[in-house]
Amino acid sequence: MTAADLGTLAAEIAREAGDLARRRRSEGVALAATKSTISDIVTEADREVEQLIRERLKAERPEDGFLGEETGAERGSSGRTWVVDPIDGTVNYAYGMPGYSVSIAVVEGEPDPDRWRSIAGAVCAPALGELFTAVRDEGAWLDGTRLAVTTETPAGALLGTGFGYDPSTHDGDLATVRRAMTIARDVRRMGSAAIDLAYLAAGRLDGFFERGLKPWDFAAGVLLVEEAGGVVTRLDPAAARPMLVAGGPDVHRRLCELVVEDGG
Repeated sequence: MTAADLGTLAAEIAREAGDLARRRRSEGVALAATKSTISDIVTEADREVEQLIRERLKAERPEDGFLGEETGAERGSSGRTWVVDPIDGTVNYAYGMPGYSVSIAVVEGEPDPDRWRSIAGAVCAPALGELFTAVRDEGAWLDGTRLAVTTETPAGALLGTGFGYDPSTHDGDLATVRRAMTIARDVRRMGSAAIDLAYLAAGRLDGFFERGLKPWDFAAGVLLVEEAGGVVTRLDPAAARPMLVAGGPDVHRRLCELVVEDGG
């Protein structure tokens, strides 16, 4: 398969998985477990959606690896890995808020975000009716419209961010927000990093920063931003909670200068 073919497959499966997530939400959400903390929930739908994605990929790409939020890692023989978040924004999903998404990316190389090279990705926001796609060197797209990050912020930057579920990290996260506000017009905290990054690629946000994201949270979104002309950096990747910073070139540079002071 070419990169474009892989992008088409990612988009098709993301849309199918998004439709399943939306149907299950309309039927009512059952909480299955907690993850890192009592507030970090997983739903039965998370598991069902990831299983659907796994089965579709196994049928189409049996030689590829898989890295999923709910079912972990499985190495393949092709040198390519599918990185999947079945429902990014699970709390939004559980509460009936529309800001949740399915994120699917395919990468080549080691299944490590500091070593892989993204090939293609898709972020489907089924409750919002949007599917964002990107293919390496072929751009980022939404419904046939090519995306581009904003490059000028004369009124200040509209920034997106998120907080970790562990209460002990909140003070550090809030301190980072206070520093970022010096260049901000305002801040949005929507609850799905994949949507935040897709919105950044679409020019709906000017910048984004968040500590502690997992590879499946950002694998597709990072490619969207880069293919839309943006810049993404993972600061102190060896730390327990690395900081991801993204934006147009100027906002990205200024955010890196501000958030680097955070030792959290």
